Amino acid sequence: MLKHIITSFILLATLSTNGQTDKRLKGLEKELNAVLKVTNTTGFAVAIVEKNKILYAKGFGYSDYENKIPADANTLFAIGSCTKAFTASLLGQLREEGKLSFDESPRLYIPELSFFNREMNSGITIRDLMSHQTGLPRHDYSWYFFPSFSKDSLIQRIQYHEPFAGVREKWRYNNFMFMTQGVITERITGKTWEENIKERLFEPLNMNRSNLHIDELEKESNIAIGYKLNDDDSVEKLDYYKIAGMSPAGSINSSVNEMSNWLITWINRGKYKGKQIIPETYVREAISSQAVIAGGLPSEEFPDMHILNYGYAWMVSSYKGHYEVEHGGAIDGFRASTAFYPSDSIGVVILSNQNGSPIPGLVRKIIADRMLETEKTDWIELYLEKKKEGKEAQDKAKKIKAEDDAVGPKSAHVSIDFIGTYQHPGYGMFEIVLTNDSLYALFPLKKIYLRNKHYDVFEIFEVVGSKIDTTDESPLLFNFNTNDGGDISSVNLNMEPSIERPLEFKRSSKTIEVDRAVLESYVGNYDAMGTEIKVYLKGDILYLFVAGQPEYAMIATEKHKFSFKTLEGYKLEFIEAADKSIKEVKMIQPNGTFVAKKK
Repeated sequence: MLKHIITSFILLATLSTNGQTDKRLKGLEKELNAVLKVTNTTGFAVAIVEKNKILYAKGFGYSDYENKIPADANTLFAIGSCTKAFTASLLGQLREEGKLSFDESPRLYIPELSFFNREMNSGITIRDLMSHQTGLPRHDYSWYFFPSFSKDSLIQRIQYHEPFAGVREKWRYNNFMFMTQGVITERITGKTWEENIKERLFEPLNMNRSNLHIDELEKESNIAIGYKLNDDDSVEKLDYYKIAGMSPAGSINSSVNEMSNWLITWINRGKYKGKQIIPETYVREAISSQAVIAGGLPSEEFPDMHILNYGYAWMVSSYKGHYEVEHGGAIDGFRASTAFYPSDSIGVVILSNQNGSPIPGLVRKIIADRMLETEKTDWIELYLEKKKEGKEAQDKAKKIKAEDDAVGPKSAHVSIDFIGTYQHPGYGMFEIVLTNDSLYALFPLKKIYLRNKHYDVFEIFEVVGSKIDTTDESPLLFNFNTNDGGDISSVNLNMEPSIERPLEFKRSSKTIEVDRAVLESYVGNYDAMGTEIKVYLKGDILYLFVAGQPEYAMIATEKHKFSFKTLEGYKLEFIEAADKSIKEVKMIQPNGTFVAKKK
């Protein structure tokens, strides 16, 4: 252990010394510390490679903000979608071995894989998966809100994911298609995606501490904790998000030192320390334009920054006249960027432990200006200008929303009408429950508070710990539908804005069946301090009646417990005597709890 620590210290000292002797990096640390301060970022690490060596590697800020543990070049971060280039490279290796063709259908290797329509089933190729040209939009809520550790289970959802365009008509990012690539490697090799990544890439690239799941990350030392920056500039710790079965699309955890080996391999056309790890033909193809993301026209401010295309798990563009290959990554509490300039043999990786941090993009551009020796842009000043414009736009949007919220009738339904389970075959199932007269949606990893906006439309707010986070309002609305009988039958969720219609989650009522003999045991007259309460049956429905009021139908929610179909906030519980007979009823109302004795 001591030897490992000493070796790491020598390595870091050497890297820092090398960086200081390069005139292009003069004053870099001062500039990066300024970025850290200006962006209020908890921490990040950066490494710069040139040709076949690490030129500079250093951490800034904290990997553990609460305990003030500094981040360094060996700190492990979640790299998010920077994982995708690893997954696609496995297919590049398998093609070189003659085990598949990119022009084949993925259904050849995954027979149970089905898409939304016949055109997709017959037309989509493996190349389309790799270059995001299937016509499918992201459908990210399907895995983010409804995670599964079974890749096969996630594969089954794809057939219900509606496309927004025809095959190869438009480019659109899709995590499911990279998960599918991972499954293809499993079917061909007979090994898990994780085993393939470790054996085919991590081991030959000496990425010995890099790992593939949060459970593995938590066993390591020197790991980054994820955070988010609140509106008041306070820092809040976030739980690690377990990407589960979607792992081929974004689950790798690594350090800038080990990611440097990855970049060196790409800069050297797939070779690392003289050994061909990734086929050179694949490298050339992966970093060339396979699809057009957008027009990528140059701006008046930056006439030499243009083109926005996609290869295989890499974005391709021109940065101030230099060919840039880059991919970002983001998952709860983390943001990353890996980039290289193949014509210049320069690469840079930035890993940060703050949700939505601008650090990766800012630092990449600052370093690119230095290493490529282009005209320098004051990226910090430009960031502050854009931040100010964004804040003004945000404040304006909040004002408009506040005005909209001030009008509109509320729902005619009582809260209990909404409880139940809701399911969509391409996404999953969640439950709506009533707790202390408030509605909550329970997803596998998240709890959401529902607040009535107007009619049967509800706003949503995430529950963090025991608190409702009203500062982070989601644009997603719950829009409930009713059947011909007036009962809540489903909810529309616009979880994929690229398609014309919202997703409909069908409701199953969350009530319990009660044996008729048990219902009959509740029937009778009850005395509440002189007021008579009658409980009786009509068919299989239990009713309560008080003189001068309408009769109230009751719905069984738990053993001996009922709610009223038309009364908000009123509940009722029948109490057993020692002989199991019903002796009284407890009525829970907004103004108190009352007990009535059975006559």
